[in-house]
Amino acid sequence: MEGSVLKIVMFRLAVIAVVLFLGACSTQNNKSSQAGASVTPAAELLPPSKASTLEDPPGPPVDLWDRVRRQLSMHTLHNARIGSAREYYLKQSRYFDLLGPRAERYLFYLVEAVEAREMPIEIAMLPLVESALNPFAISNQKAAGLWQIMPGTADYLGMRRDWWFDGRLDIRDSTKHALDYLESLNDDFDGDWLLTLAAYNSGKGRVQRAIRRNKSRGMASDYWSLELPRETRRYVPRLIALSTIIAFSEALEVALPEVPNAPAFAAIATGGQIEMLRAAELSGLDLLELRSFNPGQLRWATAPQGTGEILVPVAVAEPLARSLSALPDSERVTWQHYRIRRGDSLIRIAKTFDTQVGLLREVNNLKSNLIRAGDTLMIPDSAAWQASLALAQGGSTGVKRGYKVRRGDSLYEIAARFDVTIDDIISWNDLDPGRYLQPGQSLTLYLGGG
Repeated sequence: MEGSVLKIVMFRLAVIAVVLFLGACSTQNNKSSQAGASVTPAAELLPPSKASTLEDPPGPPVDLWDRVRRQLSMHTLHNARIGSAREYYLKQSRYFDLLGPRAERYLFYLVEAVEAREMPIEIAMLPLVESALNPFAISNQKAAGLWQIMPGTADYLGMRRDWWFDGRLDIRDSTKHALDYLESLNDDFDGDWLLTLAAYNSGKGRVQRAIRRNKSRGMASDYWSLELPRETRRYVPRLIALSTIIAFSEALEVALPEVPNAPAFAAIATGGQIEMLRAAELSGLDLLELRSFNPGQLRWATAPQGTGEILVPVAVAEPLARSLSALPDSERVTWQHYRIRRGDSLIRIAKTFDTQVGLLREVNNLKSNLIRAGDTLMIPDSAAWQASLALAQGGSTGVKRGYKVRRGDSLYEIAARFDVTIDDIISWNDLDPGRYLQPGQSLTLYLGGG
């Protein structure tokens, strides 16, 4: 017993020593390399007697962060660029608190998926860098979801994207395809994960050209030596910085939110197309919560051609599955197909079927009220479509509001004022974090989404 206690104490002392050395060598690295290219393994900065104590504490993982911490491999790297990225996160005093609800929903699944492929566990943290774990995040360049997958990349990977469903937003679909893509890139770069991550961010061709350029000049071709876009130069250090913070959270006085080392959701069969509001009522869930597990479902009802599954919290999975299996067809979404006749209008058709023009336009993806004789309209028969449709059109959890930047504002101040993260604001508005906000600049915020 005494030996175990001593072991834990020695481990914590060693962690503190590592952090002190990381801070001390930041200045040295700034002086030694303008590009911040030199990388110092933190373990080598310790005396051998203390380096040997950097081992896992006894017993099973306490929570999901502990499970992650025991597998980290990049947290010992340090240079000026990583140090700057670490300070970026440490200055956001409530960053991890705000990530808490999202981490509870999604992080266990990401960790399991990464572990199953025997990839570095840091890859499971990549959505923290990409989207701040917000599956609804969409950039101005149309990158979307936890993994911020571009439309062209999604098409290349064969992801489903249509009026009903966007696989880039879906938790399982986006994770599978993102990890497939990362594995493919890793093969292209001979197992170098830093080059792989750079290629994921800026494109394989861009990284390959940078490597060829350096080699032709007789220069090193590792990630730190390449001339890459500014965003990519920040991207990899941020992931490594998060690895360091998670590894040494106690010494850095960072309170990580509680995330159980257990699944947060389960997939259940819907037995056919189902209205999201109806599924929420049967499960006793708030509609917003149900959508937070199913962000890939774009409409008020599940996609008619899909997996036939929805994700729900583990606690309600079994009772909801029983309720859905017993649900009669009359209480599901039912459809009629109507062939437009000469002289028809959307208003006349809506009155005929006791529905509304807005629903007909939404269901049939119409940009205006113009219709043509001979075309077919889909007409859903559903009593509760209005509330579901209003939510589906919101596009993100939380209430959308605009904000005009005032003189003296900073990302940090705005994030603190509205109880969101800096990464949220950057993601929602596709900002360059290295550029100052301008007075009068318009921002979009989603408040209260969690």
